[in-house]
Amino acid sequence: MKKICLAVLFFQLCNTSSAQIGLNLGVKAGFNFSTVTHASDINAQQYTGYMIGGYIAPKPKKLLGFRSEIILSRQGYNFHTNSTSGDVVLDYLLLPQLVTINFTKRIQLHGGLLLAFLLNTGVDSTGNGSNGSLFNYLKRFDYGLAGGGEITPIGGFFIGGRVNFSLQKVRRDGSGPDYIPGIDARNNVVQVYAGWRF
Repeated sequence: MKKICLAVLFFQLCNTSSAQIGLNLGVKAGFNFSTVTHASDINAQQYTGYMIGGYIAPKPKKLLGFRSEIILSRQGYNFHTNSTSGDVVLDYLLLPQLVTINFTKRIQLHGGLLLAFLLNTGVDSTGNGSNGSLFNYLKRFDYGLAGGGEITPIGGFFIGGRVNFSLQKVRRDGSGPDYIPGIDARNNVVQVYAGWRF
């Protein structure tokens, strides 16, 4: 009961604070469906991960708006080579900077730039396992484009979807384990999520 009371108090404080300063605050969580493109050499397939984060935005007064997000995103890819198979997990901190189109209070489209920082990575393999740290073979910084939409069916509750296209190559130059994709591989992620707008 105490935890429920604290949660209600937290949501009430967020609603009051955001109303006073003229900002929308939101939290969201959902699923990632990710892979790497141009990775036929490792037979890259879809990996299912998760995302959790939040955003801040000025309260929309016109058709166009803006919002800034921070998201912890677990993504990666499934691979199968001649000697190994398994999953490579990539944990990124995503910082989308989005322009929004607000058709009504219930429907919003958004698109913009995406910055990403690789926080952690690992491999779960049925073969020879990891050959040293994957940070030695993958780039720590990524950037790209993001676009999607949201609907708000009731109150502050919203559901949405987004596609993130990377413009940066995942792999560093040089050799590596056979489960690291070719030099032209890029991240590609579809996100489906739900959240609450204060």
